Amino acid sequence: MSSEYAKQLGAKLRAIRTQQGLSLHGVEEKSQGRWKAVVVGSYERGDRAVTVQRLAELADFYGVPVQELLPGTTPGGAAEPPPKLVLDLERLAHVPAEKAGPLQRYAATIQSQRGDYNGKVLSIRQDDLRTLAVIYDQSPSVLTEQLISWGVLDADARRAVAHDDNN
Repeated sequence: MSSEYAKQLGAKLRAIRTQQGLSLHGVEEKSQGRWKAVVVGSYERGDRAVTVQRLAELADFYGVPVQELLPGTTPGGAAEPPPKLVLDLERLAHVPAEKAGPLQRYAATIQSQRGDYNGKVLSIRQDDLRTLAVIYDQSPSVLTEQLISWGVLDADARRAVAHDDNN
């Protein structure tokens, strides 16, 4: 494995770990010692080669597909990631259930799948917004405006929808 490839792989490993709010020692604790902090750190720095088997096991531990860890791959094959869509869960809790019920259930499902229960914000993908638009029987841009008016999405979300419309 080339050192550049190892560094790119390590950067992806580090990004996944930090997205999950884990320190290197947190990985060791959560894995009950299966993943040593020093070993994971050496993978992340590109100082140590990781076998395909260990990479698959690490991907399983993090709960991500192996291809998400491989350099040169981006989610959905996009050259540049679109702007993030971030739901304000605290504000969502104050929107009447008759309006926001489907969104609240959808957000709860995503939180459950990710094991992400910080309760303040939740990043969603463009595909999530399109799915929600179908549920609400609206276009993604109309739904975005609705969510902005509820205070659940920041006005910057308009750029994400505009970016999606241009692709």
